[in-house]
Amino acid sequence: MNSWAVCSPCTPRCVTHSRPSVTTMETARRWTAAAGILAGALPAAAHGELGPSARRLLSGLGVEVAANTERLSVPDEARGTLIVANHLSWLDIIAALAVEPTGFLAKAELRRWPVVGRVAARAGTRFVDRGTLRGLPAVVAGLSATLAAGRSVLVFPEGTTWCGRCGSGGPFRRAAFQAAIDAGAPIRPVTFAYHQAGRPSTVASFVGDDTLFDSLRRITRARDLRIDLTAHPPFAPDGDRRELAARAQAVITGEPVHV
Repeated sequence: MNSWAVCSPCTPRCVTHSRPSVTTMETARRWTAAAGILAGALPAAAHGELGPSARRLLSGLGVEVAANTERLSVPDEARGTLIVANHLSWLDIIAALAVEPTGFLAKAELRRWPVVGRVAARAGTRFVDRGTLRGLPAVVAGLSATLAAGRSVLVFPEGTTWCGRCGSGGPFRRAAFQAAIDAGAPIRPVTFAYHQAGRPSTVASFVGDDTLFDSLRRITRARDLRIDLTAHPPFAPDGDRRELAARAQAVITGEPVHV
């Protein structure tokens, strides 16, 4: 198994509602709202204005975002920020965009998603083929150049999604942290958590052989869904990439990681 070809034990069987579903009429309204907002996001992505579209999409889906910050990047005129987070759902990206539009490192499969893939590509997302190591050096070099140019990037070092119930997630891959070292860029850990009426929920999890349609079908029926986004204090890229990955993972999960 290489650095990107990773898997988790989570399957759609991990996914459950913590609250009764909304009405059929409300579900239909959410589908209609999401379709219209995603279509309007295409021109917005080309102009780097995805923040308002992300907020409208979440609102249209009936999803609340509770964030402890107004920005994810660290103010720095010379360097961007490597933002690293746990990965539970494709809604992680939408929630992050709602707080502060940044670049993303995403799996190559995302490019083929209807509408969403085109929006991501127009927004300048860098896509990674997780099935091969051949392109990894170029990905790291490109990520380092982006950070050195002053643009921030969100990366999910687990390499895949977890449901949030099967342990604390997967081990953090280290390649992205090398890019931060090379660019001298600060690292900002971010934790995503999902709740329904204050109770932990896996309803938004995007795992296993889920399709975007399956995930949207659950989300449009979910009642009282909230995404909690916690941005932790940033730290400098001091140390090797193994140490930095372990430090970020410990902060994000709240559990010690041995290197």
